[in-house]
Amino acid sequence: MYPAEIVIPMKEELTEQGFEELLTPADVDNMIAQKGTTLVVVNSVCGCSAGSARPGVVMSVHNSSNKPDRLTTAFAGFDLQSVQKLREYLLPYPPSSPAIALFKDGVLVHMIERHQIEGRPAQIIAQNLIGAFEEYCN
Repeated sequence: MYPAEIVIPMKEELTEQGFEELLTPADVDNMIAQKGTTLVVVNSVCGCSAGSARPGVVMSVHNSSNKPDRLTTAFAGFDLQSVQKLREYLLPYPPSSPAIALFKDGVLVHMIERHQIEGRPAQIIAQNLIGAFEEYCN
């Protein structure tokens, strides 16, 4: 597990923008059970990917006319039980961090895996998500 002093500032990049932390498996189950749309960010220490994923996600939320009903996050390598539970809902996708998922009425409708984040600027990630918001968040 990563030390809190490393993780907390990376968590705050999202929580300070209104993302709710999923800290327990029950938090994950309750989030999935809700009607409407939920964006979930599997946050990560990985600088090359998470360093563009977090700003890309924030950019997408700030620049889309259609937004998810809920913004949530769990931190891989830190929020161990909640991430493990979340990954059950992300199947058939393999574990990936960072990763970004959009659920609608409890169904996974859009997924961005680490390999789709690596090497891409935040603007490209934001454009991908804005397209998904336009399609599913209405």
